[in-house]
Amino acid sequence: MNETAFTGLVIKSISGFFTVRTDAGDFVCQIPKRLKYEIQQRQKTEDEKYTDIVAVGDQVTIEPIDDETGQIIAVAERHHVLSRTRPAPAARKALLDREQVLVANPDQAVFVFSIKDPEPSLRKLDRLLVITERQDIPTVVCVNKIDLAAPGEAQAAFRIYEEIDYSVIYTSVKTGEGIDALRDQLRGKLSVLAGSSGVGKSSLLNAVQPGLGLAVSAVSEATTKGRHTTRHTELIPLDVGGYVADTPGIRGIALFDLEPGELDGYFREIAPLVAECQFSDCTHVHEENCAVLAALTSGNISAERYDSYLRLREEHQDLHDTAY
Repeated sequence: MNETAFTGLVIKSISGFFTVRTDAGDFVCQIPKRLKYEIQQRQKTEDEKYTDIVAVGDQVTIEPIDDETGQIIAVAERHHVLSRTRPAPAARKALLDREQVLVANPDQAVFVFSIKDPEPSLRKLDRLLVITERQDIPTVVCVNKIDLAAPGEAQAAFRIYEEIDYSVIYTSVKTGEGIDALRDQLRGKLSVLAGSSGVGKSSLLNAVQPGLGLAVSAVSEATTKGRHTTRHTELIPLDVGGYVADTPGIRGIALFDLEPGELDGYFREIAPLVAECQFSDCTHVHEENCAVLAALTSGNISAERYDSYLRLREEHQDLHDTAY
């Protein structure tokens, strides 16, 4: 066996095989049973939470077996992850103590919405923002197809996000507006993209880099083809440096390791007000001397964002009640 060890980035994961990109080339690797057992025992001892041992985006050390294959002998500590509660076999249930890592160590998430055709769902955006706030992932909102809207219409619709300090990029493949800004935003970073069908994500990616949208679509198709298809996540390299990952799993996320009462801490405009409420366990629904309700009345937080908070809290409470 070649005893030379290499460090590298996991760029693809499928059916227990991991493609690791190193300075010496790409190696298809597996995890030795010994290492798997050691990590699983450590997870059990430390916090009784279970997570994927290796995921796309992880930095790992490998030991080559030959010029194309190897085994993973160490996994570096993750800075943060994009993850969800692992779905259980039963419909509409989840395993709340088990984390499914979609991408490890992303530098940013880019959420793509169209201003028209289809209309944007801001409630869905609010859910996604809670996920990235919870997992400390920098986030960019990309508003596409602005050529279909009246001048200023897209900016007016998404102004509430700019006001709470999210970066918003307005794009049009037809006119080319915002494409350079998006390309610069992706440059040199490991970016996770999420966008509903029809928002023009493939066209947008092809405008950033010819062929990129087709490559990402091929990965997505392989991932979602059939109910029992092995999950396939892959990082697609960018000509300007960095990678982009399209992760269909982000569309159906149950928040991992989060109590319903903690949700207010992940709405940027609500979080600073929590300490001002009279009651430490304030739900911001009906309590007296609630700073959040006062801010809602005065217009300092938007009614739409507050409604998103209420709905997500109710949904997460129902999930916990079902699980426990």
